[in-house]
Amino acid sequence: MTATLIDGKAIAARMVEEVRAEAADLAARGWAPRLVSISVGDVAAAELYVRNQQRQAEAAGVAFEARNYPATISLEQLTGVMIGLNADPRVNGIIIQRPLPPHIPVKALQKAVHPLKDVEGMHPSSIGNIVYNDLALGPCTAVAAVEILKTLPLNIEGLDVCVIGHSEIVGKPIAFLMMGLGATVTVCHHMTRQVAVHSRAADAVFVAVGKPGLVTGAMLKPGAALIDIGINRVEGKTVGDADFESCAKVAGWITPVPGGVGPVTVATLLKNAVLATRMQMDHYSAAFAVER
Repeated sequence: MTATLIDGKAIAARMVEEVRAEAADLAARGWAPRLVSISVGDVAAAELYVRNQQRQAEAAGVAFEARNYPATISLEQLTGVMIGLNADPRVNGIIIQRPLPPHIPVKALQKAVHPLKDVEGMHPSSIGNIVYNDLALGPCTAVAAVEILKTLPLNIEGLDVCVIGHSEIVGKPIAFLMMGLGATVTVCHHMTRQVAVHSRAADAVFVAVGKPGLVTGAMLKPGAALIDIGINRVEGKTVGDADFESCAKVAGWITPVPGGVGPVTVATLLKNAVLATRMQMDHYSAAFAVER
């Protein structure tokens, strides 16, 4: 292995320290950050993830309430719940856990979250703001991946970047975030004819497809940074979208899976929580001043 292993846990720890200080300051002003997690039906698939979120949130001084609703709840009823949470000044962020029952479209719930409480950065307005280089509450995984790249000794302005995967919440936002930082970006997807041609020309490669072993060392420029966002289960192990062994022999920097983008994603969620709380505090203060 020649690549430097990027320690996502260390990056996340630094971010959480900043969150803890910010949360304490907000609490002193009477605005203790509070998140509400919404899950529907059988939560076994998301239970471990929710517990992890709660543990890390509370360690950072962010209150966390997990709510589970029966699988029989209708979209209309759940939308009513969201309206109530949006109107409650004691709730500063809303998290929608997946998977959801087939009759509850996740996009409909994402649209129901007020943009000021969209700590996951999934509301259409949050995604759209990235086009204008407004990163107020960006999608957590995409922002985390870019934050990891920013910790490396690379000049991002003019950097050649290849993004493999063009999902609405990861690949596309990463492309816009990197363009906003001055990088030259190529986006590859399932209809790209020769992905390796593009990835071998890049100084940094992001991969988020959900296909283990998709990126190999032969697809990388020597010394390039590889940010692996994939999470897959193979023979009882969690692996990314890159063939770690071959890529680590070629890349200059590489994120492990697990321990890379994942911890930074959770830290970004908590960072969004305190940012959302401060934005709401300012919003209500401005509204109160107008009323007076």
